[in-house]
Amino acid sequence: MEIIKYRFTEHGDGRGQLIAVETGKDIPFPIHRVYYMYGVGEGIRRGFHAHKKLEQVLICMHGSCKILLDDGKDKAVVPLDSPNEGLYVGNAMWREMFDFSPDAVLVVLASELYDEADYIRNYDEFLAYLAGQKGESV
Repeated sequence: MEIIKYRFTEHGDGRGQLIAVETGKDIPFPIHRVYYMYGVGEGIRRGFHAHKKLEQVLICMHGSCKILLDDGKDKAVVPLDSPNEGLYVGNAMWREMFDFSPDAVLVVLASELYDEADYIRNYDEFLAYLAGQKGESV
């Protein structure tokens, strides 16, 4: 499993910091949807799904959280704790977000509009989907 993190260029002076994120330059896909999570309670885990088509870049704009990535063979936990860092999550990748700090704000840049049919919300179905992509029997 390849973990892809982006480091965004910060610009700052006495007035504060600014980070610009641009499609085609910083993000490898056209951005069609942006959403964010905040106020996630202690011990709460989010996600528990994969996508057939959608790609994402996750940015923890404030505070920190961890992302579990699972490609059906390997698992990795990736901490996010800087607003100038983004984590690429491709399609056919199971993801779970957890260990949110009380002040965490997790922003998600998505390649597609919301489409429930693109979600795989059951882990066994995710594994079957991966096997089907590879032409394996389940």
